[in-house]
Amino acid sequence: MRAHTTTSIAVIAVMLALQPFNAGAASAQDANPEPPTGPDPAQSEDDIDQIIVYGARLRGRIDSPQPPILELDEDDIAAYGAGSIAELIEALGPQVSSGRGRGGGFPVILVNGVRISNFRELRSYPPEAIERTEVFSEEVAQRFGYSADQRVVNIILKDNYSSQSVELEYGQPFDGGFSQQEVQGTYLRIDGPSRLNLNVEWDNSSLLTEGERGVIQADASIPDVATDPDPANFRSLVGDSSSVEATANWTTQLGETGNSISLNATYERNDSLRLQGLDTVELTDDTGESALRAFNVASPLAVDRQSNNYSAAASINAGVGDWQVTGTVDATITDSVNDTQLRLDTTSLVAAAAAGNLAIDADLGDFAEAGFDRSETNTYTVNALLTARGNPVYLPGGEMSVTAIAGYRANGIESTDTGNPGLITNLDRTRWQAGLNVGVPITSRDEDFGSALGDISLNFNAAVFEQSDFGTLFDWSAGVTWGVIEGLTLTATYINRDSSPSLSELGTAQIATPNVPVFDIANNETVLVTVITGGNPLLPAQSQSDWKFGINWQLPFIENSSLQIEYFDNHSDDVTQGFPVLTPAIEAAFPGRVERNAAGILTRLDERFVTFAEQDVERFQVGLNMSGQFAGGGETSGQSGPPGANSPSGRPSGPESGGPAARPGGGEGASEGRGEGGGRPGPEQMAQMREQFCTAEPDVVIARFDAALEAAANGEPAPLGPGGQPLAIPARMLERLTGEDGKIDPERFAALRERICSTDGAQMAGRPEGAGDGPPRGEGRPGGGDSQARGGNRGGGGGRGRGGRGFSPFGGGDGPPVGRWFANIQYTLELENTVLIAPNIPLLDLLDGDALSGGGQPRHSITWRSGAFYDGYGMLLFARYTGQSRINGSGLAGSTDLFFDDFATINIRTFVDLGQRDNLVAAIPFLKGSRIGFDIDNLFDSRQRVTDSSGATPLRYQPFLIDPRGRSFEIEFRKLF
Repeated sequence: MRAHTTTSIAVIAVMLALQPFNAGAASAQDANPEPPTGPDPAQSEDDIDQIIVYGARLRGRIDSPQPPILELDEDDIAAYGAGSIAELIEALGPQVSSGRGRGGGFPVILVNGVRISNFRELRSYPPEAIERTEVFSEEVAQRFGYSADQRVVNIILKDNYSSQSVELEYGQPFDGGFSQQEVQGTYLRIDGPSRLNLNVEWDNSSLLTEGERGVIQADASIPDVATDPDPANFRSLVGDSSSVEATANWTTQLGETGNSISLNATYERNDSLRLQGLDTVELTDDTGESALRAFNVASPLAVDRQSNNYSAAASINAGVGDWQVTGTVDATITDSVNDTQLRLDTTSLVAAAAAGNLAIDADLGDFAEAGFDRSETNTYTVNALLTARGNPVYLPGGEMSVTAIAGYRANGIESTDTGNPGLITNLDRTRWQAGLNVGVPITSRDEDFGSALGDISLNFNAAVFEQSDFGTLFDWSAGVTWGVIEGLTLTATYINRDSSPSLSELGTAQIATPNVPVFDIANNETVLVTVITGGNPLLPAQSQSDWKFGINWQLPFIENSSLQIEYFDNHSDDVTQGFPVLTPAIEAAFPGRVERNAAGILTRLDERFVTFAEQDVERFQVGLNMSGQFAGGGETSGQSGPPGANSPSGRPSGPESGGPAARPGGGEGASEGRGEGGGRPGPEQMAQMREQFCTAEPDVVIARFDAALEAAANGEPAPLGPGGQPLAIPARMLERLTGEDGKIDPERFAALRERICSTDGAQMAGRPEGAGDGPPRGEGRPGGGDSQARGGNRGGGGGRGRGGRGFSPFGGGDGPPVGRWFANIQYTLELENTVLIAPNIPLLDLLDGDALSGGGQPRHSITWRSGAFYDGYGMLLFARYTGQSRINGSGLAGSTDLFFDDFATINIRTFVDLGQRDNLVAAIPFLKGSRIGFDIDNLFDSRQRVTDSSGATPLRYQPFLIDPRGRSFEIEFRKLF
């Protein structure tokens, strides 16, 4: 594409001021921070002639002292090839997971900067509906009423988007044996503040047995008669399971106030069946000969589980004065049934053999059903949370942020078990919550107060919980955030929290599962035992005392990169834990949980929850995020610098979205500097702006602009024109025209008006006169469907994007495609992990051979996630390395140590947007809007190697017992309509 030199420098300046960024000029502009919004007394009258590249301030972004750990725009998201927001969160992995080691690790999810009732509300949304995604550290969670053990993911949705999608998936191991299938259908429509989403999903997985993988059986479980069935064929490695889920989500605006309400309902059904082997009996005849027999293949030992889950939720967001008030309520009812097949009574068989009436190798015949033990568990949970966020006080360092929190939670569990007749567990709990989070800015470069010290802010959080079964519990924290220089932020946080065991840990029904393989390290053997699981009503409340220190550095020497360094120091008292791996130390601490026969062979193990006196954990974690572009030469809509680089403080400027404040320009619900549906301004929009500037009298236009500024200051939407049309000027440009008095400066307005009105529309559109219109950005190639026209600049194949095309100032045209790449590496070093089981018992060092789990505690681990996307083709590579560890034996005769080798796994994900292949779509129109994917998990079929002191692998740690799947593939077909 040749350059057109007839376009004036002034017009180029106007166009550059309109677009979010200029990729070609990014390297030169990264060091130029975005100027503060509002009047700038130091701005000269000639500033309007400067060519300055601005980052667009999107609606829904979070204004926080802590800069984002990660930011993704539309094309970055497309590079992950996810089919839903849930898949995107899964693909982000450790980037959205907290390293504190508290809680479940799943992040807090916000939509457009506002809390939602539950992740169910948008987990099935297609990623094409996302305008931008931000990831923040745990400290930001407290501003929204959550504890500081979850990272925050803020999903900014497009203003207008509509799609219907169907997704089919099939997967199986390369070794065969079982398969998995998934079918999902999704409908989504976003129309400004209104959203409607319907989703139905079915998943199925078939059975895989130990016999199909050739798992070696323990000698004591192998029948002595060759004609007996092999128990391995009746013991599951992967259970037979299926599930179905249906979800409906609806959000709408309440009147013209900007307030909104959301409703959600979900039903989920899960069924699973696991085989636990066969009935066995030791027969001894009248001559003293014995034989172990396996029989009753018609009714193998099994555990059959069914559960139904009913959920409903609602949320309301309202602006009350200068406060953003969000109320959510989420209710769930679950009923589950577990049927465990009983063993046959073999007394008559043993007696017949001893009397000589039954040969020990004879056919044992058929048997009637032995029945089963049934355990039933019914639970309910109701969560209600009300938060009010605002900035009530203006300090020299900026606005103080305050979040007031009030909540109520009720939950209960009722369980029965026929194995314990007459025993009914019925627990109910209520909890009231009140809390306050305060953010106090101390110094600020933006406010020019103590700017030599950088940006310093303090954060205080306090909450009190009144719980029906554990009394009063407290949760408080204090932290400091120091933006040393632009792009370098330090944080320090102390957290003190009381936490009670869950009702499931206290009251889940007891279940006795037979024939569970357990490695008995004391005897260096694998045996089949009966394992007891369930709740423990004697668990106490836990006390947590944690420190966290962090560094977030936007690397100046690597474009689009950031480095996070975190140190965690956690101390806990009265720790609730699942029963640990059976070592000599654990058996000595919990002797009542272990049963052995007269020969010392393990026969029964009670694995219900236990309490440890203390645990101390120190952890060091480093994460590096990088991203960029390759090939092509055009500008794209992606970020051209490190996240937050466009703001002097390294974070988004402007008020925290989701509140009542409105933008002064661009029309209601529009993103500044962007075209309809999320694209860049096209010729039509440029013409609208030119008409607005040039057809009306200057005084009339200035009055409209002043009214828009006043409306924004009052938290109201910008007024419409006489014909009902919105303002056709980006908010950033409107702000640059603002004078010291907060109104439009007539001289600046006149200068800009002269430049706009003296140039024809063809030049303003970035194309020479007579150039063909071509498809506007947002339509792309044929095959996008309605979802593209309404959803933004996606190509075919469900909007997997093309990474941007063209050389024009707004990214349009027909130039070569621009590729996207990203890479994330995270390294974790465990510095300390010690556990005190009880007073007067030696301290367990999990990093030096003691253990709570069956795999030891590695000191080192690394995760790697990377991907590249180009012109509809995408490839992602996920890798994980786990360091070596060991478990110490007792040191006595017959005992052994266990050694766990280090190992690595690599997963590859590939996809192709068939809708972007023009010739293919022309030949097969059905492929319009479709994508096909092919994934390989565990590319090199890696499994951890476990050996004992002699170098042999114990039966319990055979490779297929550790990972029955191994190398597997999955084929996915997805189509947007």
